Amino acid sequence: MPSILATKTLDSSTSSARSSITGEKQCLILCLLLAVATLAVYNPITHNNFISLDDDQYITQNSHVRSGLNWETVKWAFTTYDAANWHPLTWLSHTLDYQLFKLNPAGHHYMAVLLHTLNAILLFLLLQRATGFTWRSVIVAALFALHPLNVESVAWAAERKNLLSMFFFLLAMQAYGTYIRRLKLRSYLWVFILYALGLMAKPQIITFPFILLLWDYWPLGRINFGPKLTGTLAEPIPPRSWSWLIGEKIPLLALSLISAFITMRAQHAGGAVRTVAEVPFSLRLENAVISYLRYLGHAVWPLRLSPMYPHPEAFPVWQVVATFLFLALATVFLFRMRRRYLIVGWLFFLGSIFPMIGIVQVGYQAMADRYAYLPFIGLFIMAVWSVSDAAQNWEVAQRWLVTPAVVIILLIFGVISRRQIEYWHDNETLWNYALQVTHNNFMAEDQLARDLARQGHMQEAIKHFRIAENLHFYDPPQLLLLGIYEFEHGHPYDAIDQYERVLHNSTDPAVRVAALDDLGLAYIQLRNYDLAKTNLDAALQLNPGKLETHLNMGLVAQKTGDLSEAVRQYSRAVEIHPSDVGYLLLQRALEQSGRLAESQVAYQQAVKLSSNLTEAHQNVNQLLTP
Repeated sequence: MPSILATKTLDSSTSSARSSITGEKQCLILCLLLAVATLAVYNPITHNNFISLDDDQYITQNSHVRSGLNWETVKWAFTTYDAANWHPLTWLSHTLDYQLFKLNPAGHHYMAVLLHTLNAILLFLLLQRATGFTWRSVIVAALFALHPLNVESVAWAAERKNLLSMFFFLLAMQAYGTYIRRLKLRSYLWVFILYALGLMAKPQIITFPFILLLWDYWPLGRINFGPKLTGTLAEPIPPRSWSWLIGEKIPLLALSLISAFITMRAQHAGGAVRTVAEVPFSLRLENAVISYLRYLGHAVWPLRLSPMYPHPEAFPVWQVVATFLFLALATVFLFRMRRRYLIVGWLFFLGSIFPMIGIVQVGYQAMADRYAYLPFIGLFIMAVWSVSDAAQNWEVAQRWLVTPAVVIILLIFGVISRRQIEYWHDNETLWNYALQVTHNNFMAEDQLARDLARQGHMQEAIKHFRIAENLHFYDPPQLLLLGIYEFEHGHPYDAIDQYERVLHNSTDPAVRVAALDDLGLAYIQLRNYDLAKTNLDAALQLNPGKLETHLNMGLVAQKTGDLSEAVRQYSRAVEIHPSDVGYLLLQRALEQSGRLAESQVAYQQAVKLSSNLTEAHQNVNQLLTP
């Protein structure tokens, strides 16, 4: 059996034709084994549903995605900042999935599994070609394929962008390997194009030019600096000067800067960037230091993983200082080890995760498993090459130590990953699990509350909403939703409290109109018609053309006996938007006014518009109940 420690690539220029054929067959077999192992672990994902968090925005409730692949969708994908991102290829990928599978989650999920599997295979081929080590490369790829931290990127349908950007990143890395052997403009253009496509899927690969410099250092050996290059068996590549190496990265760096600019605009437009008032800069730095250590811990001990890690309000000073010293000493130690793969693996991890470490705080999370999809490759390289070199130096036989150890690790990771996939089965399972493995997780409380509300379990939903509200200050649109939940389930006074908070905290005219309108409806239910009219008048001053406000004004007038005003308001409402309920309300007001002929005309309009007249009558009766 070939050695797992130092098997040479068999298609080098010094290999015989027969050896080359054997090497190609070996690579093909290992690719198939990688695919089988990955598909076997992830197969249960076909039983999972969509998750409400982002999946609705990206797929289930997105009218553009659901319109299918057409020219209008393509134009929208390349011009929209929806979801606080600019990632046209991701939108088109979801659109293609919808075209193929509609809203069957199994198809969407399995496409994600296939992409992840393909990424694992590409990673193996990339490392094998660059380093000359077949078995080490396939173990790194297997760790990448089966590590539980990567489950989030695969099981969460909205994270297609992660998988897609990694796919183009790995292809760009392969293209770079071709370019450095030919130094042709055409080869370089492929690197540029593939990197641009990766950025159009997700800008997480924005550090690509710097990763290429690390790749030049090891394993390619294009930088003749530092410790002697050892352990690589790939075909020799001539070193280049610093000016050459940096110069050839400038076009790629320009792409990175353009992508960063567009991303910041998109995130600000989508309201995803947290202000310094919300998350102080000092707290961001502290969290960044702590998060580096937490990611390292998850790499080794991938348990109690959560879809959302809440951002703490403070860290103990000793914890931050101790973690910073650990990271600094680890960096010094790895450089003193004078192993290029250790230096590159460590800097790969530190650098590629830096854009997501939270210095620019996007969202409310302290860290996220999906952010480690690319950076953990550096840690896997460090681990596999270190263990392999140590075993080789100690002359430990593969059959007695290395192979069983690797198989056990991969089996353990595979079992944990399968379990992690099950947690993503549905909303309730996922967020209940998140509450078990984290503390003070307002996002989990909020998402669980929304899911319970959708199922009609409002008493339990409101309990979780209130817990979430105590943990985190809701922004006005969220407060408005909470008020609506309270009102719809028999708590008008609690709803009024939420609407008043919206008015106190929001200057957005649309949000204020919605709050004033809902306040009016709540006061109608409480029969406080004076306050109802006051709030509805204020809403109409901000937006004279809002349908719901005119209907509510009509209700106030009708309930207080001002039938001519009720007719006027209902008439305006059906003029803005004809509906069966609007015409039935108008018909009742006209009938009570003695205008029977006009009442019949309004009723006929209601019949013409209604798809369920009985239900429309029930709604009107409920609205007019004293």
